[in-house]
Amino acid sequence: MQPADISAALKRIDPSVIALVAANLVPLVGVFVFRWEVFPLLFLFWLENIVVGVSNVLKMLFAAPRDPARWAAKLFFIPFFCVHYGGFTAVHGALVIAFFGGGLKDQRGLVPSVDALYKLVTQNHLGWALLGLAVSHGISFGHNYLWRGEYREAKLQSLMNQPYGRVMVLHLTILGGGFLMLALHSPLAGLALLVLLKLVLDLRAHWREREKFAPQKD
Repeated sequence: MQPADISAALKRIDPSVIALVAANLVPLVGVFVFRWEVFPLLFLFWLENIVVGVSNVLKMLFAAPRDPARWAAKLFFIPFFCVHYGGFTAVHGALVIAFFGGGLKDQRGLVPSVDALYKLVTQNHLGWALLGLAVSHGISFGHNYLWRGEYREAKLQSLMNQPYGRVMVLHLTILGGGFLMLALHSPLAGLALLVLLKLVLDLRAHWREREKFAPQKD
C-alpha cells in the first residue's frame, strides 16, 4: 500500500466510531475483572441514557444558531425535553432497579436519590465505564455535530424525538437479554455477548443518526 493510500484511509476513519467502539468494550472489563452480573451492566446502560439526554440538550442549544426564531423556540423545547425525557428516564431507571437490582435499601418513593445512584456507581465500579461512554458521546458531538456541521440543518422537533427511538429499541432488546441472563444465572459469556449486542445496536443507531442529520451539500 502506498503512503497516499494510507493517508486517504486514515482520513476516512471516523473518530466518533472508534470512540463508540472503545467505550462499549470497556464494560467487558467489568464483566471479566469485577465479575459484574446482570444488574451492574444494565444499570450502566441506563446511566448512559442520562448522558444521551445531556448531549441532546447541547444539540438543541447549538442547533441553527443564526436563526432568531429557533432561539425563541428553544425557550420552550429545551425545558419541555428536560422534563419529559427526565421523567421517562427516571421511571426507566426505577424499573431497572426494581427488576434487576432487588430495589434499594431505605429507598423512599419510586425513583432513587442521587446519593443512592452514586453509591451504586461506586460500589459496582461503574465510574470508568460511564466516563468512557460520556467521552464517546462528547467526541461524537464535537466531531459530527459541530465540526461536520450537522448543527446547521438540525431541527428542534427531530432532535427532541431522537433519543426516544434509540432508548426504546436498545433497551427493550437489552432488557430481554437481561432477563435471559438472570434465568441463566449471569454466565460470563452471556454477559459478554450482551455487551457486544449493545455495541452493534449502538453502531446501527449512530450510522442512522449520521444519515438523518448529515448536512446537505450544495
